[in-house]
Amino acid sequence: MEPLSRTARTAWVAVRALVVFTVVIIAYTFVVTGLGQLCFPHQANGSMIQDAAGRTVGSSLIGQRFADSAGNPLPQYFQPRPSASDYDASQSGGSNLGPENPVLIADINQRRTQIAAFNSVNPDQVPPDALTASGSGLDPDISVAYADIQINRVAAARGMSVAQVQALVTLYTTPRDLGYIGEPRVNVLELNLALDRKG
Repeated sequence: MEPLSRTARTAWVAVRALVVFTVVIIAYTFVVTGLGQLCFPHQANGSMIQDAAGRTVGSSLIGQRFADSAGNPLPQYFQPRPSASDYDASQSGGSNLGPENPVLIADINQRRTQIAAFNSVNPDQVPPDALTASGSGLDPDISVAYADIQINRVAAARGMSVAQVQALVTLYTTPRDLGYIGEPRVNVLELNLALDRKG
């Protein structure tokens, strides 16, 4: 009888532990979710961005293509970094090609030629982030250097002055984190929506 009693006590302890930890996990989830919604509602809901008509057009955290139905880049928009996942968040990832891989080298050379021609700049002016995809394939930001080589094209396509477009690039440039971590960067979606609002 004693072994059965000991087994029952052990089982009861296990059941109580299961109930306690289940309650703790559920409570923790509700507390963290509530704090997120209370203190950081925009971030907690995916950092979604709306256009001038109030339609959700994407997230400031996920890059997207600005191209026509044939996949050709639209000249009136700033273009993002290349994407190994074709900007598909469900397929996020890099190409996993090493720096000496002939496929990657050929892709970089092709992109350099295309981007230089599209933006009417010397191939030497095309910055590295315009040539290589990010590790996730979904990087929403580009370098200031990549934004700069696109300003004249966007201004001409929209009938805006270079100074107007440059001012928007400056406005949507995020400085280094804490003043020294990383590089200044430009969020492509936010900048393009700002351009659309300007008309």
